[in-house]
Amino acid sequence: MRRSLVIVGAGPRGTGLVERIAANAPELYDGSGLDIHLVDPHPPGAGRIWRTAQSPLLWMNSHAEDVTMFTDETVDMAGPVREGPTLHEWAAVDGRTFADRQLQGAYLGWVHEQAVAALPPSVAVHHHPRRALRVGGSPAGRQQVWLEGRPRPLLADLVVLALGHLDAELDEQQAALAAYAREHDLVHLPPDFTADTDLSALRPGEPVLVRGFGLAFVDLMVLLTEGRGGRHDGDTYVPSGQEPVLYVGSRRGVPYHSKIGYDWTGDRPPLPRFFGPAATEALLARPDGFDFRRDVWPLVEKELGFAHYHRLFTAHPERTAVAWADFEEKYAAADAGQERETLVASAVPDPRDRLDLDALDRPLTGVRYDSFDALQDGLRAYVQDDLTRRHNPRHSPDLGVFLGLLSVYGQLVRLGDIGNWWHGFFSYLASGPPGPRLRQLLALSRAGVVRFAGADMDVRAEDGVFRASSPSLPGFSVTARALVEARLPEPTVRRARDPLLRALHEDGATDTPDGLLRVDRADGRILDRDGRPHPRRFALGPHTDGRTPGAFTRPRTGGPAFRQNDATARAVLVFLRDLDCPAVG
Repeated sequence: MRRSLVIVGAGPRGTGLVERIAANAPELYDGSGLDIHLVDPHPPGAGRIWRTAQSPLLWMNSHAEDVTMFTDETVDMAGPVREGPTLHEWAAVDGRTFADRQLQGAYLGWVHEQAVAALPPSVAVHHHPRRALRVGGSPAGRQQVWLEGRPRPLLADLVVLALGHLDAELDEQQAALAAYAREHDLVHLPPDFTADTDLSALRPGEPVLVRGFGLAFVDLMVLLTEGRGGRHDGDTYVPSGQEPVLYVGSRRGVPYHSKIGYDWTGDRPPLPRFFGPAATEALLARPDGFDFRRDVWPLVEKELGFAHYHRLFTAHPERTAVAWADFEEKYAAADAGQERETLVASAVPDPRDRLDLDALDRPLTGVRYDSFDALQDGLRAYVQDDLTRRHNPRHSPDLGVFLGLLSVYGQLVRLGDIGNWWHGFFSYLASGPPGPRLRQLLALSRAGVVRFAGADMDVRAEDGVFRASSPSLPGFSVTARALVEARLPEPTVRRARDPLLRALHEDGATDTPDGLLRVDRADGRILDRDGRPHPRRFALGPHTDGRTPGAFTRPRTGGPAFRQNDATARAVLVFLRDLDCPAVG
């Protein structure tokens, strides 16, 4: 009998899984036939986020040379490597280009076609442009996957959830703001994928409060300026007159750091050094578990410091006071805190060459401005300094830290859920906007279209309006009839609008305190409330506690998403093989 696999989500993660199934099938599966059902209302390959039917003004936030859907020899996996072109090789564009999302969608569509073509002749792929509503069936038998508008379910031997970013019901705070907006005829746009948000209610010339300073804000900024007919002429923004005035603030009060604009030269730091597989296994083996801040963060901090100082001492020795070998030995032995700070101060004379993660995370802590204009000048200077530093190889220890962040993330994925703070910190340091976007931000600030509101932005609904204030500018507040929450919804299973995930949770699938679906670290099987893996249900992606950094993998960085895709594909194929030949394996 023909076997059946249902993959819910046909975007990059679903496509990556199909590619790994094709790569591993010659070794693991020679069954009587397999039907792979891809369930997604959006085009296979690109999915919702990267679909080609969106504004050409929206870019990726990675260089084209740093985007690949293909494995290489650096990936720690059991399956075979199947190399393929990066985005810039496939599209024949400059590797330092920040491609638009339409081009990336086309690349993903092509990768999907290649993955399907590489499957054995006995495997057929069927795309169902619908939403999956629920999954039924006992662990011992075939699963039923119910689709929107389809009277009968798909029957599946296995189901894999490869969902991307999810819509969510409003939390208590957002629901209260939305109710207030309805009562007072205001505009409240909750967390959302910006390309899908209806921005027409934001009127030309009116003040709009924007809470969030990451990549969702960058998209909002572009769509409300160039998207409304404005244009950039060098470092000057020429408005169309259709733009609202954006008062933007956040917890940090500053935008994510610019992408680094130079290439690596010389030796890379030998990572991992202090936070590798052995340290990860030791944490997992603790009978009482581990605490992120107490047990994990010191390892992260030491690893990032090692990456930073390795680069400083080896590439810029004139800015250090001792030999690298001496410093490395003492750094390895030094405890966190005063001992390590004293060592660094004695070996690195210029404080600007020292790594201070707290200052990087909260650059406006304790900073106060005495006027609104001073706040604007101060934030413009901060953004300009960030752009200068991130495009000057004299500061290449920053790139060392970036490599350290990638290495650390690879270990944290193995630990499962470690809380939302780390993911935000990583994105802020390592997954920020292209440099040209921050130059556009500066132009918009000088034009008065974007106005900085400060750190720890507090928004209140009072007196029939929304009112924002910040300790960065004591005594000042701004009122508006419109509030935009410029961020993606939290990937919480309990509040997900996706009916399938909600039903799975109600049916016994368990989630983390942050609302992520718990999965087996070995192969992605969904765990129940007793920690038992479901034999026929898997999940991959940002809604799970196995989520990985960024949307795509940089070549030759051992991408953990590739490792996960390979492990799940192999588990799927072995399960299907054993159904056909129980004696095998």
